[in-house]
Amino acid sequence: MTDATLLRRRSLLGAGAAALVLPGLAARAQDAVTLRLHHFLPAVSNVHRFFLQPWAQKVQADSGGKLRIQIFPAMQLGGAPPQLYDQARDGVADIIWTLPGNTPGRFPRIEVFELPFVAHKRAIVNCGAVQEFAERHLREEFREVHPILVWAHGEGLIHSRRPVRTMEDLNGMKIRFPSRLNGEALRALGAAPVGMPVPQVPEALSQGVIDGAVVPWEVVPALRLQEMVRNHTEVPGSPTLYTATFILAMNRAKYDGLPAELRAVLDANSGQAAARMAAVPWDERGPIVEADVRRRGNEIIVITEEEKARWMRTTRPVTDAWVAQSRERGFDGAMLLAEAQELVAKYGRSVA
Repeated sequence: MTDATLLRRRSLLGAGAAALVLPGLAARAQDAVTLRLHHFLPAVSNVHRFFLQPWAQKVQADSGGKLRIQIFPAMQLGGAPPQLYDQARDGVADIIWTLPGNTPGRFPRIEVFELPFVAHKRAIVNCGAVQEFAERHLREEFREVHPILVWAHGEGLIHSRRPVRTMEDLNGMKIRFPSRLNGEALRALGAAPVGMPVPQVPEALSQGVIDGAVVPWEVVPALRLQEMVRNHTEVPGSPTLYTATFILAMNRAKYDGLPAELRAVLDANSGQAAARMAAVPWDERGPIVEADVRRRGNEIIVITEEEKARWMRTTRPVTDAWVAQSRERGFDGAMLLAEAQELVAKYGRSVA
C-alpha cells in the first residue's frame, strides 16, 4: 500500500468519525438556551460588572453551558426604564432588572422597605430581608412574572451642590429621588423632590433641573456624579434614611418552558443565593467608590445623631400615611412594617 493510499484511507476514516461526532455536538448546541437580560444602567456600572455579569456566568457554568444569559445594558432593547417590568411580562425581554418604584403605586407592599428609616446601612442585610419578605408576601404582587430575586441596596446618600448638614440646608433644594416614598420623605424634610430614573440624573444636573440626587455610592461612578457635585451627606448607622428596592424577574412562560434541568439551575441561583451575590456592588464596591470620592477632595458629611433623630421624627408622618393608605388598598401595612423591621433586625444580627 502506497503512502498516498494510506493517507486517503486515514482521511476517510477521520471524516467518518467526524460524521459520528458532529451530530452529537450539533444536538448539544441546539439544546443550549440563550436568555436576554435587559436593564437600564451602562455596562461600566458596578451592578452590571459585579452582580449581573457574575450571576449570568455562574448560571452558564452551573448548567454546563446549556443556559446562557446575554445581557443588554443601557436599555439597548428599547423602551424606557419604567417599561422594563412590562417587557418581562410581555416577553420583549426574557429577564429584566428594574425598580418596582419606577411605576409609583403599582407595587404597594414592597414599598414598606422604602419607608424612611426602615432599611439597614448594609446591603447584605436588606437583600436577605427583602427576599424573605417577598417569598412570604409578594407572590401576588409579582404574579405576572417569575421573580428570580427581590432585594434592596444599602445606605443611600444625598449628593448635592450645596452641603447638607441639617434639615434646614435641604429647604427648597431640588433633589432627585428614585421611588415615591423616598420623595415623600425628602418633601417632609423640606426639599423639593424630583422623580426620575437614574440615567437621567447627569443631564438634569447639568441643566439645573435638580440640585442633587439620592443614590447609593455604587452608582456614583457610572453617573460621574462625583464630578458634578462636591458634597455627599450620609446618615449615621442603622436604620438609614432610605433604600430603593429592585427585582430581577423573568417572563413566566419562558421560565415554565425551560427543561426541568435548566429550571433547577436557575432556581439554585435565585432567592437567597442570588441575594448574597447582589449585595456585592454595594457592600464591597461602595467603600471603594467612597474612598475615590474622598481622594478627589469632595466633602463627605455625616449628620449628627441628634440631627438624625430630628429627621426620624419629621418623616414619621410619611410612614403613618402609608399605613393608613394600606388599609384602603386592602392590606395590613402596620403588620407588614413590623415584619419588615423584624427581618432587617434578623439579618442585621449576622453582620458586624
